[in-house]
Amino acid sequence: MASTPHTRRSLIGGSLALSSALFAAPALAAPAFARSGRPGAPWGVQSGEITAHSATVWTRADRVARMYVETSPSEAFRYAVRRHRGPLLGPSSDCTGTTVLRDLPPGRQIHYRVVLADPDDPRRTSPPVRGTFRTTPVSRRRDVRFLWSGDLAGQGWGINPDLGGYRVFEEMRLRDPDFFLFSGDTIYADGPIRPSVPLRDGSVWLNVTTEEKSKVAETLAEFRGNFRYNLLDGNLRAFNAQVPVLAQWDDHEVRNNWYPGQLIDDPRYTVREADVLAARARQAFGEYFPVTDLRGGRAEGRMYRVMRHGPLLDVFVLDMRTHRNPNSPGTQTDDPVGILGAEQLAWIKRELARSRATWKVIAADMPLGIVVPDGATDFEAVAQGDPGAPLGRELQIAELLRHIKHHRITGTVWLTADVHYTAANHYAPERAAFTDFAPFWEFVSGPIGAGGFPAGRLDATFGPRTAFVQSAPFANMSPSENPPYYGEVEIDGGSGELTVRLRRQGGGVLFTRTLQPGRVGQ
Repeated sequence: MASTPHTRRSLIGGSLALSSALFAAPALAAPAFARSGRPGAPWGVQSGEITAHSATVWTRADRVARMYVETSPSEAFRYAVRRHRGPLLGPSSDCTGTTVLRDLPPGRQIHYRVVLADPDDPRRTSPPVRGTFRTTPVSRRRDVRFLWSGDLAGQGWGINPDLGGYRVFEEMRLRDPDFFLFSGDTIYADGPIRPSVPLRDGSVWLNVTTEEKSKVAETLAEFRGNFRYNLLDGNLRAFNAQVPVLAQWDDHEVRNNWYPGQLIDDPRYTVREADVLAARARQAFGEYFPVTDLRGGRAEGRMYRVMRHGPLLDVFVLDMRTHRNPNSPGTQTDDPVGILGAEQLAWIKRELARSRATWKVIAADMPLGIVVPDGATDFEAVAQGDPGAPLGRELQIAELLRHIKHHRITGTVWLTADVHYTAANHYAPERAAFTDFAPFWEFVSGPIGAGGFPAGRLDATFGPRTAFVQSAPFANMSPSENPPYYGEVEIDGGSGELTVRLRRQGGGVLFTRTLQPGRVGQ
């Protein structure tokens, strides 16, 4: 890689000078804004939407402030410093905001610092908060490395100061990836965080707590507070300042197993319409991640999108939540809505066919062949346990897989999370009830900071076979007993080979698979 990790580590150390202690001020989760003194950005910075010539930088102010971003190829900002004027950050966006940086050089390390200015007195400015990212290369010779995982602060397992907080993010930061694919369940809006949780051995798990995380999220303020909760962790803030994020959502950004039109039968909720909760969650998601399409809850913005990372890689981020039909037994023989909706299915087919990237990663927030129940009779993901011909939501996936084969689309790899264990599943037509597709791999990772669960069973419709799996022996195993999982993808700029490594915090590499470029199926 072109970067020098030791200089990036020194940069991030400086970026956290505003809060030297890991959990110095839990009250930062409160929605009130300061009225005096200089502005500050104690929630740190993030970058995303990285291209060869542009990037989006995010921050949150502790009061109304004007955002500025300065960039330089020099970590010390000694030359070629440019200033980008950003928006006025105010209560309408919870004092969050993004600035799009343009006319950047391709394939370069860019250093930036965010400065907030008092709109009434521009001389009163915040200390700079620093970050860095690499613009995408235009040359195929540059290696690419990224990480993925999902499921953070779930099942009551939050920021534990006794364990150093979300330490997995520090381990991932030291891997120096080009970006992080956050594969859904980025918060658990339906999962209150209690001050303590008893463990099986008689010890106690301690959580940092906030008002907004003390109940299920229903108001916009409570959804915002869920995103702010994770940013109380210094490991995550340091990671965000160094590693661009490509975020997608799943169910827990709203509530468990939600779907459009759902009416909620849960005594914890006073809001009964899932659609109302989803609109508020969507706005908060757009405010707290560097995704310009979704800021302010823009109706035209959409969760599904493609990120192009130079000649070697396109990442197709699916939204398997917003456009789905209700959860059901999944036995219908005609299902035009499915889990993607007709418009998104047409989009992914079209964009895959247009892609000229060596590798086409399909980022699915839910797995294809793992059976995920929703109650006694319904199913939450694609598979429903019937090993025969495609039914229900499987019909859309069959159509997509057929399209990939018939259009000879090379280099497709599926990445997912959601099920709270890690696995490598290979799908092949010779083992399947549906045979009109080319073989492919689906790699599963997570949770990054939530309860661990036993491995689920596979549905044989698309012929999956598990090459590797590691999971918790019982449901909701704590992260101290079942450390977080994350995955790593590395593409060699010379050979074009793609290597997937399934990793575990503190445990190194659990499984490795190298795939060859230019093949329709493997």
